[in-house]
Amino acid sequence: MQANRVMSGTWGEVWLDGEYVSECYGLQAKASFNKEDVPICRQMATDKKITSISCTGSLKLYKANSRMAIAIGDNIKKGKDIRFTVISKLDDPDAYGAERIVLRNVSFDDLTLADWEVAKNGTVEAPFTYTDYEFIDKVGVV
Repeated sequence: MQANRVMSGTWGEVWLDGEYVSECYGLQAKASFNKEDVPICRQMATDKKITSISCTGSLKLYKANSRMAIAIGDNIKKGKDIRFTVISKLDDPDAYGAERIVLRNVSFDDLTLADWEVAKNGTVEAPFTYTDYEFIDKVGVV
C-alpha cells in the first residue's frame, strides 16, 4: 500500500433525503454486534454468537443554518417519528476508487436547539440510529 492511497475525509460528502449537506464536516456510521454467551462443554473459554446488530452514527455539522430544526423540530413536537435516508460518499482522487453507503430508516436521537460560545465557530453533532445499510460503491484492491 502507498500512503497516497489512504482515503482522506476532505473528499467526503453527505446527502440527507436527497439534499446535499454542504455544512457537514464529518460522518460516522457503525454496526455493533450484539452477542450472547455460548458455553461449550470441555472448553474453558466461553464463546459468543452474534444475535443481532445495533446501528448507530453521528453527523458533524458546522452551524450554518437551521437544517436540523427545520427537518425535525416541528414534527417531533407533534409526536411524529420521522425517518431519513443518509448517503455517505468518500471519493478521494488519489484512492483506488469511491465508496458510497446508503443508511436507511435513520432516526436522529436529539435536536440541538442552541449551543454556542463567543469567538468559536459553531458546530452541531447529530447522533442517530438506523436499521439498514447498503454499499452502493466499494473501494477495490488493485
